[in-house]
Amino acid sequence: MLVASGLVKHYGGVTALDGVGITLDAGEVHALVGENGAGKSTLVKIVSGVVRPEGGTLALDGAPVRFAGARHAGAQGVAIVSQELMTYDDLTVLENLFPYGAPRRRGLVSTREMRRLARPVLGALGIDPPPHARAGDLPLADRQLLEICRALLQEPRVLILDEPTSALPRDAAERLAGVVRRLAGRGLAVLYISHFLEEVMRIADRVTVLRDGRVVLPGAAAADVSLDSLVAAMLGEPEARAAVPSPNSKPAVRRRPSGAAVSLTGVTVPGLLRDVSLAVAGGEIVGLAGLQGAGHLAVLDAVCGRVRPASGSVRLPDGREPRSARHAVTSGVAFVSGDRKGRGLMLDKPLWENVTAVSWLGQGRGGFLPRRARLVDRARGHLERLRVRGDVRAGAGALSGGNQQKVVLAKWLDASPSVLALDDPTRGVDVGARAELHAIVRGLAAEGKAVLIASSDLAELVELCHRVVVFQHGRIVGSLAGARLTEPELSVAMNAGFAGRAR
Repeated sequence: MLVASGLVKHYGGVTALDGVGITLDAGEVHALVGENGAGKSTLVKIVSGVVRPEGGTLALDGAPVRFAGARHAGAQGVAIVSQELMTYDDLTVLENLFPYGAPRRRGLVSTREMRRLARPVLGALGIDPPPHARAGDLPLADRQLLEICRALLQEPRVLILDEPTSALPRDAAERLAGVVRRLAGRGLAVLYISHFLEEVMRIADRVTVLRDGRVVLPGAAAADVSLDSLVAAMLGEPEARAAVPSPNSKPAVRRRPSGAAVSLTGVTVPGLLRDVSLAVAGGEIVGLAGLQGAGHLAVLDAVCGRVRPASGSVRLPDGREPRSARHAVTSGVAFVSGDRKGRGLMLDKPLWENVTAVSWLGQGRGGFLPRRARLVDRARGHLERLRVRGDVRAGAGALSGGNQQKVVLAKWLDASPSVLALDDPTRGVDVGARAELHAIVRGLAAEGKAVLIASSDLAELVELCHRVVVFQHGRIVGSLAGARLTEPELSVAMNAGFAGRAR
């Protein structure tokens, strides 16, 4: 149905694509995988009309085509759901679903017809948001599903899903997988990009692997490919072995002599938390887990000063309560968000400005007018440490998703935090970058920093945390550690709770 051949694209002196080709056939799910910076995002942008290639061709149903833009591609039946959310936060749910060409009756927009068209698609995805709710007020997972719904309402022939489950809890991800298979069964060609390789193996008919802007595994049948061979193709054999996290790689907890670095005592936030008490020592990595709306994310907000308790107290390493987000930052709290576009980066600013923004503007380090050369050198050091691929003076928006996430972390490392609050920190990140980020977090904990992490990826919590605290309905219902900290145990605890209240 859609064939790309010999695609070439450069950004400055960097070759993003070097003769890349891929074939998307009707009725199948074709997965595209590769390390961050491998060229996946560039290929997706070309196939969806966002970017024009410098060489190569596109053909749709056997006829050559040159997309003038994303809307032109959409009119030809190619729809994309981008990894970076594109919801219009100030518009309602219905307005987001029909941003162009809303159905009309007698010349007026018909909300009744909008609801009729949207209801079965929303139902298939398992969400039921109030149609007149403001999209920006929805949870991140619902906003991602809302974008997928908008794409499906275009009735595309080719559907591109770029990291569609990166912000979804497991049940929503499984529902989406079923929807994708049904869509392929109806004759759609689906290009599926995901860093969850187990998910790729379950859902894909064929797999193409990119590395360094080239195809290293072209359209192999998923049934003939093993997980190990996929990782090896993405990273190369030596790196692939190094990227697999060891279950014994968690650093020993190095508690501060003064005791807990962060503590919540009897914290209640109306509608979010009820009588929550929790202490995290310096050197400890503590996971926060729960279903959507369980309250675990509100703990991060309380520690970061974004919500104030109605009762109870939050104490930071300096002994004070976070009076505001700015006060929390100056007290050594770093907030690393998986929503890098909305909360993490200034996409139109160069990397060095992003990396040094917190320490310079937020904490006032370096004086009122620090030397630019010094800031650039400092940023370059952090980016080299994190193996970010890109010019320190280039815009953050030009980087791949995984490299953007590393820049978010670099920004907070530059601020020398004593507490890290991580919210889905490896969302949209490939296996290699994920392992690198995990190694960095472990290293920071080994230095004595207190780490709190919430993640929709249960494997991440199991691999990274010394213990995981489970929430339901705004309360702590128990915790898991040691041999009990497994994905099945964690999933059961999140959904059904504990037989008895854990200590």
